[in-house]
Amino acid sequence: MPTIVDRSEQRYVGYRATVAFDGMADVAHRIAAIIGELAERGLEPACAPFLRYLVLGTDMRTVTVEAGVPVVDPLDLGDEYFNAVLPAGKYAQATHHGSPEGLFAATADLLAWGEKEGVRWDRAVEPDGEHWAARLEIYRTHPQIEPDPNNWDTDLCFRLAD
Repeated sequence: MPTIVDRSEQRYVGYRATVAFDGMADVAHRIAAIIGELAERGLEPACAPFLRYLVLGTDMRTVTVEAGVPVVDPLDLGDEYFNAVLPAGKYAQATHHGSPEGLFAATADLLAWGEKEGVRWDRAVEPDGEHWAARLEIYRTHPQIEPDPNNWDTDLCFRLAD
């Protein structure tokens, strides 16, 4: 059952791309690359990495998405990467337990719950698609510690309009 939670702003290092949905794995693999860059500097992520969906294309074939890894302080990882901050605020949160293949259905369930509850999402519908302030998949399970994707936990956190 989804809940409403307050989230503080969160600094992160990210990588952004606009891809077809079948290109999502390439963006997701950037999480490991960022964590590797942090490790080379003797740093660890401040908390769980995530994907941040920024624009869902009107054609439902493309998505602008960020791979993000929370950090304590901004750092320069090169031209491919940037520093940013997730906005503070109220978020609807639901946890999906299981394989990433179930995230599409879990997302649909969260959106349906929001509609039933009269939730107003922090998003705008533009000619090119839905623009979200913060629509997150937060990966709570480290795949090297728990290799079975059926045991993974992923939090869906979607920011509410003020």
